[in-house]
Amino acid sequence: MNRIDRLTAILIHLQSKRVVKAEEMAERFEISLRTVYRDVKALMEAGVPIGSEAGKGYFIVDGFHLPPVMFTQEEASAMLVASKLVERMTDKSIQKTFESALMKIKAVLNDNEKDHLENLQTYIQVFRGSPMSQKEEFPDNFMTDIQKAIVNKHVLRIDYSSNNQGELTDREIEPIGLFYYSFAWHLIAWCRLRNGYRDFRTDRIINLKNTSCTFDDRSRFTLQEYLESLKHSNRDMHEVKLLFDKPVTGYMSHAKHYYGLVSEEDLGDKVRMNFLVGNLRYFCRGILMQGNTVEIEYPEEAKAIAQELVEELYAHYLKVAASY
Repeated sequence: MNRIDRLTAILIHLQSKRVVKAEEMAERFEISLRTVYRDVKALMEAGVPIGSEAGKGYFIVDGFHLPPVMFTQEEASAMLVASKLVERMTDKSIQKTFESALMKIKAVLNDNEKDHLENLQTYIQVFRGSPMSQKEEFPDNFMTDIQKAIVNKHVLRIDYSSNNQGELTDREIEPIGLFYYSFAWHLIAWCRLRNGYRDFRTDRIINLKNTSCTFDDRSRFTLQEYLESLKHSNRDMHEVKLLFDKPVTGYMSHAKHYYGLVSEEDLGDKVRMNFLVGNLRYFCRGILMQGNTVEIEYPEEAKAIAQELVEELYAHYLKVAASY
């Protein structure tokens, strides 16, 4: 990136946040702090009203804005890819808002860029997991309202379907973050009914109301702290160690995280993977699909379950064969 492009990018970066640290700009643009200071000084000399606060960073004085910025072809293409993800992996409230934002972006593109996006549109598709087994779209599950409540520290009141029988519970919760895994969005919150942190599937929230009452988050985990606590908690979790033949690990590149991968170790022709799992029997069923390319190292309970499952399968097909 030449200096003119970098100065423009720094100015845009400064306008994207209230305060930007010099270290943040140095990391993003892969330049030294000295170069950051020099570039900021150059912008100030060019008439850009940049203020600074010791120990915090730089900021643009209120009232200053750049004229509309043109997007590059690569930036516009990236936004199109993002729109495909939003379409399949968020609810209707987010989809509608993002579509409005994307229309504004398209409005400032030149004709060639617009044609490029129209052509690219048909060549990108996103499926959530198995397209045959997963719903093709999320219900309208209040994600926009949830985001506002998280930022504003507002207590939410929800009717939640906590099991497959559709039993509803009325809860007041203090939301701390949204987390996507296992093909669904999950709201992590402190539940006043259960007096503890709970993981709520957003598509099981039947009704939601923002009470407008604020809560004190100083005694609550951040989302990052909550997720970190899960890694170090062995409550209702089983540690499993597996040895995989190395050629197979490529097929496991995504599935290993779905199954609860914690760490992996390259042993040459094999790879040791360590997992934390909630349901040991379910985990073993999935691992059996890898056949003789995987070996259970630990625990003994998992070895016994795998042997039991194999014996059940063998007995089943003996019975099927005998019926022919």
